[in-house]
Amino acid sequence: MTYKVQKTDAEWRQELTPEQYHIMREKGTERAFTGALYYNKDKGVYFCAACGAPLFSSEQKYESGSGWPSFWAPLNEDNIGEQADRSLFMVRTEVHCANCGAHLGHLFDDGPQPTGLRYCINSASLSFEKS
Repeated sequence: MTYKVQKTDAEWRQELTPEQYHIMREKGTERAFTGALYYNKDKGVYFCAACGAPLFSSEQKYESGSGWPSFWAPLNEDNIGEQADRSLFMVRTEVHCANCGAHLGHLFDDGPQPTGLRYCINSASLSFEKS
C-alpha cells in the first residue's frame, strides 16, 4: 500500500518510542488495562500518534470492558484502513491509519448501536487533544 506519509524504518524508530514502534510498525499490542488512554474520560479528539491524523472522537468512545480504548465509529472513515489479520490462528480485521499505515488495533462486530462495531485501539497508537 502507498500512504501519504512515507518514512524509512530508521525515521520511524527515531520518532516513535520503542513501545509505539513495536505496536504501530510491527503490529504488536499493549497489555490490556495498561494503556494511558483506556481510562481517559475527557472530551476531545484522538489522533494517530505517528502522523497526527484525526481518528476518533470522545463522543464515540465507550467502556467495552476489553482493556483497550474502544470506539463505536471513527471520526472520519477515510482516515481508517482495514485489512484481514490471520495471525494467532484466527481471522480478525486489523485497523490502521490510512494516512501513514500505522497499526491501531482491531475491529469487531460486538459493539453498541448504532453501528454494532467495536474499534479496539491501542493507547500507544493514539495521542489525545482535549476540546
